Amino acid sequence: MWIQQQLCHNPSTVTDSATEASPSSWDQAKSFKNIPSMGPLKLLLQFFPGGKYANLDTSQLVLAIKRDMGPICRLSGLFGKPGMIMTHNPNDFKTILRNEGIWPERPNLEGLHYYRTVHRKDFLEGVEGLLASQGENWGTFRSTVNPIIMQPKNSKLYIQRMSAVNKEFMERIREIRSPVNEEVPHTFEQEINHWTLETICLVILDKKLNLINGQGVNPMADQLLKSLNDAISYSLDVERKPSLWVYYKTPTFNKLMKTFDTVTDIVMGYVEEVVKRLEEDRQKNIPEKSEDDKSIIEKLIKTDKKIAVIMTMDMLLAGLDTTTSMFTGLLLCLAKNPEKQQLLRQEVMQLLPQKDSEFDEKLFKNMPYLRACIKESLRLYPVSNGSTRHPNENVILSGYRVPKGVQVNMVFSSLLKDDSLYARAQEYLPERWLRSAKKDEELQKECPLHAFKGRSSFVYLPFGFGTRSCIGRRIAEMSVEMAVARLIRKFYVEFHYSTENAFKSLLFNVPNIPLKFQFSDVEK
Repeated sequence: MWIQQQLCHNPSTVTDSATEASPSSWDQAKSFKNIPSMGPLKLLLQFFPGGKYANLDTSQLVLAIKRDMGPICRLSGLFGKPGMIMTHNPNDFKTILRNEGIWPERPNLEGLHYYRTVHRKDFLEGVEGLLASQGENWGTFRSTVNPIIMQPKNSKLYIQRMSAVNKEFMERIREIRSPVNEEVPHTFEQEINHWTLETICLVILDKKLNLINGQGVNPMADQLLKSLNDAISYSLDVERKPSLWVYYKTPTFNKLMKTFDTVTDIVMGYVEEVVKRLEEDRQKNIPEKSEDDKSIIEKLIKTDKKIAVIMTMDMLLAGLDTTTSMFTGLLLCLAKNPEKQQLLRQEVMQLLPQKDSEFDEKLFKNMPYLRACIKESLRLYPVSNGSTRHPNENVILSGYRVPKGVQVNMVFSSLLKDDSLYARAQEYLPERWLRSAKKDEELQKECPLHAFKGRSSFVYLPFGFGTRSCIGRRIAEMSVEMAVARLIRKFYVEFHYSTENAFKSLLFNVPNIPLKFQFSDVEK
């Protein structure tokens, strides 16, 4: 209890307004050159074999740099990569995000940008998409696709079909689990990827790939999944390592271009199928659907066929690993916290009284504990380590002058389990995200609401912030909500292995351990 009281009343904890006095004027702030840094040669040597940063993934690297240089540091650019500021200070996050302008600028995927503006410029004709553009080009594209992708009415078009896919996934779990101990194989991550890709393509392309029943059923879909995984792997090499490809097209860079070609061609084929179907309907004098009844891909095609291809590619590249990781993190939390799993099951059983009861649109308004479970799992297992911006104005960060245009990396993953920011930070407590009236009475007595939800609203940003926030957020949330609700209704989930280093950091945080979950049937 003493520790809990200290967490709740510690006056030195960070809040949305700085507790440490910061210079309010540019002249009073410390010089940019005084930000703790490491010389470029010394920094470079740390990445070679024997160096302290060798073989570290991104999440491990940012923590190692923080230990060496403190909560804010300046890193020199190397081999074509720009220099950057790295900060772990929530007050700096607030400063950056509150001053990002109408077209927030952050690093794009350089390999993808090259592919769309140079390698396939003849086909794409300047359409860069969300992942490869900046400034006004990004703003124009986002304004075009926002009303289509983020339209709440889209969800009701897919609820029943997504429910059918989830039922297939449940049967697949029954099929592959061991008859001895009811554990699924160590390759279960691949099964989750199949479910993720099936769901994304169902929503975006209005197409069922039949991936869940195993490989070989749909060779083109298998190739799409392999190419997406390869694209992420090659992009990691191109984006994170020295930019030698700018001067010499490296073998990995060439592989990346070929992989993007494969993804583009497959997606283009799927889009052409929809175009052909729409033309056949027109020739048969079949009435055109109302706007509310049109699928996402039909609306995108009506806008521009190239936009349809690019937006689908962006959703696949950004959504595959992130949705898989979001689903996996939630399952790990529920498996390791059976009392929370049972509370969730009680909520789900009220909404789905039978194991095969169907979802409807109203159910999504009555799942507060499920949503709290997802929020809390994203705190413990975030899908990314932070966010990056190029401020469009001079800013003062942690008392230092930072000129506009400098890349600032805001690292929040190191803070999400910080006891000075979250009460009982190491525990899985979905209750911290519930409204006060629905909280456990004991939790209310121990700490005020803000202490549980976090003392800064700029630390927990799982889907980004502002106009640059994740465009596919609602699709990802709905997919995971429906799948986990169905899964918890049908199975007790256990995990009898360590969750240490459960994720590794690539472009996103992805599973790093065999996912040998045990799925036991719920009795009724």
